[in-house]
Amino acid sequence: MEIKKVVLAYSGGLDTSIIVRWLIEKYNCEVVCYAANVGQEEELDGLEEKAVKTGASKCYIEDLREEFAKNYVFKAIKANAIYEDRYLLGTSLARPIIAKRHVEIALKEGADAVCHGATGKGNDQVRFELAFKALAPQLKIIAPWREWDLHSRSLLYDYAEKHNIPVPGTKAKSYSMDRNLLHISYEGGILENPYNEPDESMFILTVSPEKAPDKPEYVEIDFEKGEPSAINGEKLSPVDLMVKLNKIAGKHGVGRIDIVENRLVGIKSRGVYETPAGTVLMAAHRDLESICLDRDTQHLKDVLANEYATLAYNGQWFAKKKLALDAFIDETQKEVTGTVRVKLFKGNCTVVGRKSPVSLYSESIASFEHSELYNHADAEGFINLFGLQTKVESMIRKPQYK
Repeated sequence: MEIKKVVLAYSGGLDTSIIVRWLIEKYNCEVVCYAANVGQEEELDGLEEKAVKTGASKCYIEDLREEFAKNYVFKAIKANAIYEDRYLLGTSLARPIIAKRHVEIALKEGADAVCHGATGKGNDQVRFELAFKALAPQLKIIAPWREWDLHSRSLLYDYAEKHNIPVPGTKAKSYSMDRNLLHISYEGGILENPYNEPDESMFILTVSPEKAPDKPEYVEIDFEKGEPSAINGEKLSPVDLMVKLNKIAGKHGVGRIDIVENRLVGIKSRGVYETPAGTVLMAAHRDLESICLDRDTQHLKDVLANEYATLAYNGQWFAKKKLALDAFIDETQKEVTGTVRVKLFKGNCTVVGRKSPVSLYSESIASFEHSELYNHADAEGFINLFGLQTKVESMIRKPQYK
């Protein structure tokens, strides 16, 4: 297939800066760059000028923050999606929205192919390419890391120097970093030894618990149909809510995790993450569900939360199974409205109160005092029937226990 025009997911970092020139040399094609703003802030400054100087015909810079927060981050929160019970999916959630707009631009430009800079050992190549296949299967996918022979940082810097390509950092950079509205991740370099403690100077969104304030801070989070809507009574847009809560929780050292996770490609990877707002919102949302959802729905949803997280982590955001789960989750969230009060202190986020106008919790029923609705004597018949199977099995098999 002849490649005349390629749309490249462009960050201006080491890899994608080089890929622009590599594509031109390899395919003799026009390269259109595309950068998505999902909350990485200053990294987008001067990006368009740099892309054109490097050889691109143009560069799209798209602000996707509001859509990212509402339709990706908040969906994961409504699902209580946490991969392997620890990772809040910061990178995993950003990739499908970036890929979706990537495809839209490629179709608009009449491009033959799309290109990404994800490595051949990571999860991102899967996330990008599954989205491409789901949304525009006719487009060719170019993954330079699986084609070229530039398989080390040193070789990449040598290529950049040879072609006069300005790139950030140095050969001695100690780790790689990915930032968006939900989190910052740190991988590689000095972190590849899982026994090495991260250097404190690395962190950006959070202070260390030791340096956090000596007094706790109480924060109230309002939810409407499962989505965060206000902080301390102040209504905020999804982006403004995330930004504000990142600052509040980060100030108290909330949201740091250091984990070894199982990548889809079969590799164990050590990652360090800062996810202050996400940590608070996940804890608050799940707690609000405890008074708004009936037992059976909540138990099923808890089981499916892990499935949802795995689908997101594995890049199956646009898969039918995940879309079906979205429909189930949206149905469960119709009554998840209320306020959760959290206590932030020295790296900890503790839920200390919850209330809802549609709460299923009844103080009069839950109380040990007399209740007309709940008759203690009824429990005997319930236990006899509920335990009948256990009793029959025990009687027939004649256990040796006396």
